[in-house]
Amino acid sequence: MKVKPAKRTNSVKEYYFSQKLRQIDQMRKMGADIINLGIGSPDQPPSNNTIRRLAEEASKADAHGYQSYIGIPDLRKAFAAWYKKYFRVELDPDSEILPLMGSKEGIMHISMAFVNQRDDVLIPDPGYPTYSSVTNLIGGNIKYYDLDEKQGWMPDLDKLEASDLSRTKLMWINYPHMPTGALGSLKLFRNLSDLHSDIISFFATITRIASYSIMIISVSCLLLVPEKQHLNSILSVNHIIWQAGE
Repeated sequence: MKVKPAKRTNSVKEYYFSQKLRQIDQMRKMGADIINLGIGSPDQPPSNNTIRRLAEEASKADAHGYQSYIGIPDLRKAFAAWYKKYFRVELDPDSEILPLMGSKEGIMHISMAFVNQRDDVLIPDPGYPTYSSVTNLIGGNIKYYDLDEKQGWMPDLDKLEASDLSRTKLMWINYPHMPTGALGSLKLFRNLSDLHSDIISFFATITRIASYSIMIISVSCLLLVPEKQHLNSILSVNHIIWQAGE
């Protein structure tokens, strides 16, 4: 008997970048010289100090067990110190920082935690393909909002406010924007806090540090509550996602 896959897999298609990488590979086989700007894969090795330290740690007998579910304390403390140094943001390493396998894991878990079947999810167009694929997988309803170059790749919040947001549970906002590189602004996030009282917005920002092999993605939970708290308190929930080799 042939086992049928779950119905939710009917919405699963080949990942966009998987298709592109296969296309690039085929073009290279035909002799084309392709510069791939698609997924930000490292094109330089880590520093010699980084490689040496990795080798030293790998040689320790107690370094090969499972890690804790919240990451080692030194890693979380280092993230908190980095945020304070560069962004003047105070984060509690014990309750506001969570190392994950990568951005897709964070997007999936956030969506599963907040989005029920047939809940609307606002997704930027153009935007990161994973927002759409995850929403399809969990049974949410995708509502794209347009980003236009004439508006600096910023969402038209007046247009969104005039639309029906009664079933909207979550809104993805991504700056520096993928794929245009446009930057967000404090004004944008202040306006977002007034958009709708029942939407949870997640702001994803990508920052490279030191080596090309390390990327930090912070997903800040923007809780839009009726009391319209000050922006600083609204942006107080943070999760830092650590990726190696992506």
